[in-house]
Amino acid sequence: MNAQTLIFYFFATILLVAAVRVVTARNPVHSALYLVLSFFTAAALWIMLQAEFLAIVLVLVYVGAVMVLFLFVVMMLDINYDTLREGFWKNLPFALLVAVLMAAEMVVVLAGRNFWANGAGVPDLHGPGYSNTKELGRLIYTEYVYPFEIASVVLLVAIVAAIAITLRRRKDTKFQNPADQIAVRREDCVRMVSVPADTKLMQKQEATQQTEKQS
Repeated sequence: MNAQTLIFYFFATILLVAAVRVVTARNPVHSALYLVLSFFTAAALWIMLQAEFLAIVLVLVYVGAVMVLFLFVVMMLDINYDTLREGFWKNLPFALLVAVLMAAEMVVVLAGRNFWANGAGVPDLHGPGYSNTKELGRLIYTEYVYPFEIASVVLLVAIVAAIAITLRRRKDTKFQNPADQIAVRREDCVRMVSVPADTKLMQKQEATQQTEKQS
């Protein structure tokens, strides 16, 4: 067993423990922190598989943006932990079934012939001019362009649905309608009023001015 294998098992053990703690931790903040640890460990494994671009994207996007948002939301919400734990044992069989199916899928993928490049369990080393970013872009926009576009549409639908579900309209909220602002006319905003002049006041002012000039 070489050093690379030892490092892989080290990171894999941390990843499994952190993933289990994400589900079993009672505090949602602790679960989010364990999920951050899982992302970092998965990024380390991707670097070992020479997928540096995916590892950097995982750390920057998920750890740097998504998980910070998750932690902010979890820490701002007043979560009732007793209500959160209700129904845990009732949903446990279904959760175990889903976990077994996911594990079976991973076994099928890892045991496939085409998963490893040389069939010996060790990926092929690329040449000095190889760029996994360029190769990933080539695959996405050539062979997998339609699945990539479908995934984009699915994510867009999920974003719109999340906004629609969480949108709450308040009756006392003030807002402006841009269509009404564009359709406004001058007659609706300005009104010309004819005010009759006060002759007595004008005469009094003229007399006052003449008195001041004479004095």
